[in-house]
Amino acid sequence: MNRKPLFKLQQSVPQILLAMSASAALLGSLCVNAAEQDTKAEENIEQISVIGSRRLGRTVEDSAVPIDIIGADALKNSGFTETNALLSNLLPSFNFPQASLTDGSDHVRPAQLRGLAPDHTLVLVNGKRRHSNALLNLNGSTGRGSSSVDLNAIPANAIDRIEVLRDGAAAQYGSDAIAGVINIVLKSASSGGSVAAIYGANVTEMDGVPQLESVSEGSDGNLAFTEGGDRSLTDGQTLTLQGNMGFELGDNGFLNISTEYRDRHSTNRSDYDNRENYARSDDGSLDPRELTVNRYNHNFGNGDVEDFSVFYNAGYQLTNEVDLYSFGSYSKREGEGGGFYRRASDSRNIEEVYPDGFLPVITSDIDDFSLALGAKGFVSEWNYDVSAVYGQDAFEFGVINSLNTSYGPTSQTSFDAGTLTYDQLTLNVDFSREVDVSFLESSVSVAVGAEYRREGYQIDAGEEASYAQGTFGPGGAVTDPVDGPFGAAGAQVFPGFTPESEGDNSRHNVSLYIDLETYLTDDWNLAVAARYEDYSDFGDTLNGKVATRYSLTEDLALRASVSTGFRAPSLQQQYFTSVATVFVDGEPTETGTFAPSSDVAKALGSPGLDAEEATNYGVGFTWSTDFNFSLSVDYYQILIDDRIVLSNNLSGDAIADLLQGTGANQGRFFLNAIDSKTRGVDVVASYNVATDGYGDLAFNLGYNYGKNEVTNIIDPPAELQGAGFDQDNLFSGTELRRFEVSTPRNKYNLSATWTNDDIRTTLRTTRYGETQDPSSTAELNEVLKPKWITDLDVAYALTNNVSLSLGANNIFDIYPDATRENVDEVSTFSRLFAYSSFSPYGFNGRYVYGKIEMKF
Repeated sequence: MNRKPLFKLQQSVPQILLAMSASAALLGSLCVNAAEQDTKAEENIEQISVIGSRRLGRTVEDSAVPIDIIGADALKNSGFTETNALLSNLLPSFNFPQASLTDGSDHVRPAQLRGLAPDHTLVLVNGKRRHSNALLNLNGSTGRGSSSVDLNAIPANAIDRIEVLRDGAAAQYGSDAIAGVINIVLKSASSGGSVAAIYGANVTEMDGVPQLESVSEGSDGNLAFTEGGDRSLTDGQTLTLQGNMGFELGDNGFLNISTEYRDRHSTNRSDYDNRENYARSDDGSLDPRELTVNRYNHNFGNGDVEDFSVFYNAGYQLTNEVDLYSFGSYSKREGEGGGFYRRASDSRNIEEVYPDGFLPVITSDIDDFSLALGAKGFVSEWNYDVSAVYGQDAFEFGVINSLNTSYGPTSQTSFDAGTLTYDQLTLNVDFSREVDVSFLESSVSVAVGAEYRREGYQIDAGEEASYAQGTFGPGGAVTDPVDGPFGAAGAQVFPGFTPESEGDNSRHNVSLYIDLETYLTDDWNLAVAARYEDYSDFGDTLNGKVATRYSLTEDLALRASVSTGFRAPSLQQQYFTSVATVFVDGEPTETGTFAPSSDVAKALGSPGLDAEEATNYGVGFTWSTDFNFSLSVDYYQILIDDRIVLSNNLSGDAIADLLQGTGANQGRFFLNAIDSKTRGVDVVASYNVATDGYGDLAFNLGYNYGKNEVTNIIDPPAELQGAGFDQDNLFSGTELRRFEVSTPRNKYNLSATWTNDDIRTTLRTTRYGETQDPSSTAELNEVLKPKWITDLDVAYALTNNVSLSLGANNIFDIYPDATRENVDEVSTFSRLFAYSSFSPYGFNGRYVYGKIEMKF
């Protein structure tokens, strides 16, 4: 890999840790013990939620809808540093598989709530809408066809708590809030801070995948391989540096700044390549280089990633009635992810350039920026909040260790493949107050507001050599410059965006909402909401919600909700156009994604895109006791009509004619193709025990059962009937099954934390239920059996201000069943890529780490 680090720090880990320890020892007598204060503060704030209700001071225990609160301590008591991975480890309804060989999705990995698409979850920061990333997930990963918020761009050490609303909330917050809402609340301390260094690596043995010991020529003249035991590896070395500091702004304000730097090296869980790499000699004998060439020629796992992020959160009390606030962020991520190896004898290779073949690498350079400004206060009995939030995400694609075959032996080997940019401006005006009503048991909380949002999406073409067709033939051979045949055009593995793909598109929408909430009796709470939105590109929509809670006793309460919702088609889905190598039924294929309004899509029957419509139902109960035990059980059903999906990869003679000159041999586009039904149950329980002389114990249990079902599929358009296509439907059976079975049917999260004086031990174990990786070829279907993944973190307070943690994620080194043992027919690529990318816990094995943290 061609690593160009932002900072060269990883090689200095021992010195960094030693320096931090020494500094902490010197500061120990000067700094106050912040740990106890932090714990007390967290106990207070964890009961209050910003989301789910606009009534001030609403507690989680009194909420009519299910809300999870994850505090800062829970986020740091593990070796995970990515926010998506932390949520997956803590929330049973959250799914974060870690796919590989999925182009840009290797660099911005999507996640799911309640088994729905990543863009069915609205993400807020400090209660304000967060912009999505520019990338569209396309190639065989979870959330195929979606574009979502990059939660991993938000460093965990900037987070005071995470609030997760597990209920439809489009009537309250607008588009995307179908599966629920995730609100990131940033730290706001005006003094003190912390620094931490975390270093770890995967120390693992690949279950079911043997080590290649030697290669020889067999008696039959073919390659013969000698295998040993399961392959042992140490890789994925990761250094994470974190810092947080609070400052006073005058006498009435605060500024809190958090930074994080992460340098993660790649992991590789590929099997060895048993194919012949070189062409045979004229007499049919093997090329002698076959016995020495590197057989581990793919990179299947985490790619190299280096990123840096900084977040700030600020507030200032201007007068007794006016508070100013601002928060913002900047992050930069550079990554590398391998594609499909081109053997020396491959027609896409030029042996004069790569005599042993080559592994093309997709690079990413992602810049993400956001800024929020606002004022809130009180005027004429109304609380108000006026804000402006702007965010932008730019994803620059590059390709290295590659070539443009059609340019011949003088082809360059690195390319600028183009840039995707998404930006969003959101303006909000919100008012709320309490209104006394004589015939009601309590006042009515009234909230009204308006929002204006402008979104933009831009595609910039790559350099000409990244997409153009040259005059050389397959393998870089000299050929007829007019009639060919010509070699593969564009940069191998990821042809750049063409000038025809370029575009700068935007839209805007205006929305109005009203929220009402009151107690009809001492025990009966009722909340209603309505929201009207008008989009410049597809029209308007009106949505509503009713939620209620009834206390049967002081400890036991019932709750229920019903709401309608929607999700506007993203600009990425409407305008993205590209050609890339896609893994289809075990074979790499050049596949074009075309805008629904393009001539290609229209020729296939594209009707254009409209909004998705949803109906959410929820019912459950909560039980809290005076012996530190609490339990909540919630059933949900989510119906989505006109769901936006990516069409089948369409091929055939007619498609080939349409795609002439595009570099693709298959085509696809977005359309409202299916209706779906999602049903499930969430269970959350906690129990705290204080022992006499043996410390405190905190037990937590989370359980999710979820079932996705496609209930209707769009009728095949007339354009596909008898017109030379290999398919007769726009939505494939493989994708249908992926919707229904590619996430765990059930998931348990169990944890126990023991705290005794200076020691804190956290043990977590998660059971991931059966998951499937379907294929259009039945023999290649994979069923991933349920597995338990166990994590252990042990922390010791060296001083009042310095703590040391050691631990392991997946301490028992559990893998999904190896693909070569899990399919009826082992193909070349199902063997090379040793595990399914749909494994809900990844396939990198055990990760061990150490962490040192200093508070001041």
